[in-house]
Parts: sequence; structure tokens; C-alpha cells
Amino acid sequence: MRTTPREERRRALDALVDQVALEEFAAAHGAVALPPVAIVIAAYHEVDNIDALLEKLPGNLCDLDARAIVVIDGEEDGTAAKVRAAGQLAVIAPVNRGQGAALRLGYRVARERGAKYVVTADGDGQGDPADLGRALEPVVAGAADFVNGSRRLGATESDDKMRNTGVLVYARLISALTGTKVTDTANPIRAMRAALTASLTLHEPQYQASELLISAIATGARYREVPMTMRARASGASKKGGNLAYGYRYGKVVLRTWWRERPLLKASRAKR
Repeated sequence: MRTTPREERRRALDALVDQVALEEFAAAHGAVALPPVAIVIAAYHEVDNIDALLEKLPGNLCDLDARAIVVIDGEEDGTAAKVRAAGQLAVIAPVNRGQGAALRLGYRVARERGAKYVVTADGDGQGDPADLGRALEPVVAGAADFVNGSRRLGATESDDKMRNTGVLVYARLISALTGTKVTDTANPIRAMRAALTASLTLHEPQYQASELLISAIATGARYREVPMTMRARASGASKKGGNLAYGYRYGKVVLRTWWRERPLLKASRAKR
């Protein structure tokens, strides 16, 4: 798929922002090496939530040492200082770009600093850290390459009927487009081998969950879902916008990614 001049400029800017962030990270943390498991978290204006989340993060998952990498997506409120005071790693992007860009940067740090596995969690604490080990277990056991948490297999504290309906609608859409049964396409808890993140085409700056999911399935990654609990946000508001705007933008990413990945999806289906 050809890129537009606007996309090329954005990617060039992304590369520059990433470089600035990596240089600051190296200056702050030195030659730190990661344990086998990196817990990658994107955070934007989460100073009121980050302490509680970090306190709940396990230091060991599936009998493997784990450490958090919190990517601060535009540092303005002191979130990074709290992360580092807690003994965790903070990667500071100097400008806000979106969750997708932040997670891509976190995956890169995880790979380059020696992590073998990556699990993800949200900076707002809606994904229960107690579910991280459940997501990682099939990957460590060699039974899956990419594991997604599912609130529909587990539970959700949300009573937002429109958003819950959206979870169902997009799960059915992506299932139909990929030929793989999916029940929750935008879950914050995921687990995968760190190397897998380098083999996927990931460009979306914000609504990245569906791009990551569809791209992983398209490459032939063995996919599995595990039950998890989606908690209510402790404080603040979602940065993703209202339900209608979020649903529209999310849908555009789903269709754009599916269109791009159609040849790989076709080949992957043929091998099953």
C-alpha cells in the first residue's frame, strides 16, 4: 500500500520523537537490561492513577521476573517522576502522539533491552494486573504466540451500553474479516513474544488495538483469548473521545488494516 506525503511526514516525525525519547531513557536509566518479561504501559495524564497501578504490578509472572516500562505519551503532569520514584522504567515521548505510538516505542525498548516476552496494561488501571499472568501463561508454555484478554469471556464493571455493544459489534466484524473467532478486540491486556512485535506492520498513532490484533492474525500467529476483568476507571476521563467518535475512528482503523493485510490473511487461511 502506497503511503501519502502526509503519512511519510508523520512517520519521519515519529522516528525523531522516538530517538529523543530513547536518548533521554538512556541518560536516565543507563545500560539497564530487562528481565524476561516487560510490562509495557502507555500513559497520558495518568498522574492520579499511576501510583495505584504500579503498586499492583507483579514483579514475577509465570515464574519469570518482570519489570514495567511506562511510556509517557507527552510529559506534562509529573507521571514520569512518579514512575521512576517507584523504581520502574519511564520512557518519555516529548509530545503526545497517541496510544499506538507510545506502545510501539515501548515494544522497541522491551526488545532492545533484552525482554523475551511483552505483556501490556493500561495506565488508567482498567485492566486488572492480576490477569497479566493468565494472559502470559499460554505464550510461555508455547501454546500461543499472541494472547488477548477478553471481558466478554470474563467480566466488566462498565454499564455503558453503547460501548459494550461496540465491543460485541467489532468482535464479530473482525472475526468475519480474519476468519478467527475474536470476542474482545480492544482489551488492554495482551501477551506476546517480544520478537513478534518487530514482525508486525504497526503504524496507527492512536487506535492501535485492532491493527495489532489483525496484523498478528495475518502473520499466522497462534491466537488465544483468556478471561479478564475490566475495572472501572479510578479517576479522570478516557482520552479516546465520546462513544460515537471513538467507534467511527476505531472502525476506520479496522477496515484500513484489514485491506492492507488481505494478502497475508488469505495466505494464512490457506495454511489452516
